[in-house]
Amino acid sequence: MTTPPRHSRLTFHGPLSEARAGQLVTRLAANAPTTVLDIGCGWGELLLRILAAAPEATGTGIDINPDDLARARKAAEARGLTTRALFLEESATGTPHGPADLVLCVGASQALGSRLPQALGELRRLVTDHGRVLLGEGFWHRTPTETELSRMWPDAKATDHPDLATLVGLAVDAGFRPEWTETASLEEWEEFESAYLADTEVWLAGHPGHPMAAETRDRADRHRAAWLTYRGVLGLAYLTLVPVAAR
Repeated sequence: MTTPPRHSRLTFHGPLSEARAGQLVTRLAANAPTTVLDIGCGWGELLLRILAAAPEATGTGIDINPDDLARARKAAEARGLTTRALFLEESATGTPHGPADLVLCVGASQALGSRLPQALGELRRLVTDHGRVLLGEGFWHRTPTETELSRMWPDAKATDHPDLATLVGLAVDAGFRPEWTETASLEEWEEFESAYLADTEVWLAGHPGHPMAAETRDRADRHRAAWLTYRGVLGLAYLTLVPVAAR
């Protein structure tokens, strides 16, 4: 039975362009990390690129999705990085895999705590004193209306994310200085969200009577309605954070 393909057009599981990814990898590898820890690593794409750019480094990726980890391991094998990249199926809560010279946490802070200050505190624990943290975290460009919230994810609330200034302030409060602050562009969001659904949409167009079509169509329609609602409202910040040394 032909089933809908998923995510074959995505390189990163988030609004991250090739150009920005290249800049991030260059900047983070320039600090010559020897250990890299990726929280919620997913497919491990960013971790593997950093390892390729920092030949002295080894990396550990943690995730709870076995399918994503399988894709990450396959990519590591294809790039000759299996001896330097370890992908573990486990929770990041209280993880012992640290401290590391570089900690990646892109779209995964919820794995470290239900509240952002708690997650930031964990990131400070997990990074070495002279290391770096790359935090990819959601923020509101503006406070969404109740109508908009009702069309986003289930039980979406205005308190789900801070604004950008508050987000950076929370990182400072947790013991970091923001070396670099950047945000995903609208073009990056559109490329990601379109690619996220593209395989499914093409499959639905060619298989309207398939037994899985109704369920798949409903899921795709709900996802599209949500992202077209948060388009321009929800942002994603990429913060390169430097831990403050102990006095």
